[in-house]
Amino acid sequence: MSANILMSFFFVTFSCLTFNHKIMKNSKLFTLVIAIAVVIVSCHLKRDKLVNSWKVTAVEPKEAVSDSTKNAILANGMLTFTEDGHVTGYLLREITDGTYALTQKGKKLVIKDEVGTPYECVSTITEDQLILDTKEAKLTFSKI
Repeated sequence: MSANILMSFFFVTFSCLTFNHKIMKNSKLFTLVIAIAVVIVSCHLKRDKLVNSWKVTAVEPKEAVSDSTKNAILANGMLTFTEDGHVTGYLLREITDGTYALTQKGKKLVIKDEVGTPYECVSTITEDQLILDTKEAKLTFSKI
């Protein structure tokens, strides 16, 4: 009888350890899924703020730029971002069918023009202001 009780004890203990191991594996998986969901939601929220039309309100060149170029960007500079990942507008030239990708929780924006040339920016997006910081210049936009 003592052997049966001992066997039952080991079986219950082993079952509990197995169950706890499964819970721990599932909790790690659950934590990973939650972390991924948070990243996706935060990027989506930033993307929602980005989807709109934006007008250039300030140009801070980091390299030598003529006053006429700076004035042209201020006068005509505008970007429109759509939900489907497309961008149109004008900076130094017209962008008629570009695309964009927002990564790193909305901190990095890559705009590709019609031929696929990528323009990487550090981005700051608020409800009414967009700041794109590139190696050439820092551009500030206001929502139109």
